[in-house]
Amino acid sequence: MSEINRFQAGDVTFGDGRLAFILGPCVVESSQHALFMAQEIKDICGNVGVDFVYKSSFDKANRSSIESFRGQGMEFGLEILEQVKAEIGVPVITDVHETWQVERTAEVADILQIPAFLCRQTDLLVESAKSGKAVNVKKGQFLSPWDAKNIVDKLREAGCEKILLTERGSSFGYNNLVVDLRSFPVMRSFGVPVVFDVTHSLQLPGGLGKATGGQSEYIENFARAGVACGVDAVFMEVHDNPAKAPSDGPNQLPLTRLEKLLTKLKAIHELVTEN
Repeated sequence: MSEINRFQAGDVTFGDGRLAFILGPCVVESSQHALFMAQEIKDICGNVGVDFVYKSSFDKANRSSIESFRGQGMEFGLEILEQVKAEIGVPVITDVHETWQVERTAEVADILQIPAFLCRQTDLLVESAKSGKAVNVKKGQFLSPWDAKNIVDKLREAGCEKILLTERGSSFGYNNLVVDLRSFPVMRSFGVPVVFDVTHSLQLPGGLGKATGGQSEYIENFARAGVACGVDAVFMEVHDNPAKAPSDGPNQLPLTRLEKLLTKLKAIHELVTEN
């Protein structure tokens, strides 16, 4: 297995043997909500003693229905994420969907995220790589873990060395996903830190007809399994009131369950990394 590349995004280090977290609500809702969530998550992570990057999207371009809430636009979202960085003092990650969004988003985000359905979009990968920022690519639900090596090669060829690969499940029949635990060691063999997106692995894509369903009751089970398999980071969308979240509510982790889960995940990580 290749040595895992180590790099920093803000003050969070990936690939150094520690367990990092990517946490936050699915979509940017308002300044007040973002600042509240970022501060709450920061306090919890401080209590547990783990590092995190704040996640929220300014646009959810891949929604089940034309009626679905996507967000309130790039400038709206980026201004709020910039406010989160300045006032709460945490690094941020957000999605880019098109090449023209990269330059502006890179002015704010510490990590650019490529959504799963766009993981093979060469122009988007190359443009993101050229930004100089870390790039997190979610492996598509249609892609095998070994084929994700081509994603890494594209980014490296374009000059990016700060690469994260995220597992978020593979399509398994209709409206269901399954996580192949082999993905974690396979993708780590490419020499990049691997992230486990627990909440999106529990989606039921399109399962509610005009909306995506989810099974948040299994978040703790999945997260523990991923950490036991040796992932470098865990991605979880977290919300103070998932039932009223405008996007992906059924698979977001309630804020009230976060501290207990992080404490367990930290303990599991320490156990499996003991020499």
